[in-house]
Amino acid sequence: MQPVIQVENLQKSYGSLQAVQDVSFEVYAGEIFGMVGPNGAGKTTTIEIIEGLRKADSGRVQVLGLDPAQEGGRLFERVGIQLQQSGIHPRLKVIEALELFASFYQHPVKPGDLLERLGLADKSKSPFSKLSGGQKQRLFIALALISQPELVFFDELTTGLDPQARRSMWELVQEVRRDGCTVFLTTHFMEEAERLCDRVLILDHGSLVALDTPEALVSALGVEKRLVFTLPEEAELPSLLDLPAISRVERNGSRVIVYGQGNRFASSVVSALEDAGVELLDLRTEQANLEDVFLRLTGKEMRE
Repeated sequence: MQPVIQVENLQKSYGSLQAVQDVSFEVYAGEIFGMVGPNGAGKTTTIEIIEGLRKADSGRVQVLGLDPAQEGGRLFERVGIQLQQSGIHPRLKVIEALELFASFYQHPVKPGDLLERLGLADKSKSPFSKLSGGQKQRLFIALALISQPELVFFDELTTGLDPQARRSMWELVQEVRRDGCTVFLTTHFMEEAERLCDRVLILDHGSLVALDTPEALVSALGVEKRLVFTLPEEAELPSLLDLPAISRVERNGSRVIVYGQGNRFASSVVSALEDAGVELLDLRTEQANLEDVFLRLTGKEMRE
């Protein structure tokens, strides 16, 4: 697997604040690579250094074999960037924005073709201010892809979008990868990272705390499975802690959550309750996911 991004011992401080601390990783050609972390974890600083928008204090960064801090001009044609906060003049029309950006590159995609592909053909003459949130994000994707890049950065692509628009963005990201482009994605949504990314890097307090596939991260931490059900009013709940697969039980009124591990976790709980003559309502299992891993590694407190 050929690395398109190589980061070694990256360091960046702002006064006494160490924003990035000795971070090292690689991104491989053709993958969707995700970076997640709480607010203030160092995600924006890290991605801006990789993009060549900010200089590191120390460490080594190579993007497509080039140093973004020293050879940004050579990278310009090969990399697409969708920034976390982007702006276009409100009166600029969609087609005008694409034609303007196309003029910056030697071999751009035809703006009309890109609008058709991203479902914006009928908005080509609309001013930016008249677009919906999802349409604006699709336009920003189009601007990032206008140069036919080998590598594209999507920074908080779906923040502020409704669930339908978010799913539409996910499909576009997967399509970009199918077309042969490597994708570097930052997001606050763990479901998004789990659905899209081949590998996920978790940053916290400027340090790399985990890096692997979503499945491997969940498996390695041994995050518990959950069995959730409702009991009839005033029903007694028999003791389940004697079962080897059970680690703990929480009850709040009629709602019960049983936590545990193993292949027979759910079946052993159901069998024990049936043997005790307990009627179960709204029974469902909940598998551990990337959000559980994220909370386990970074804590549950709010960050500013």
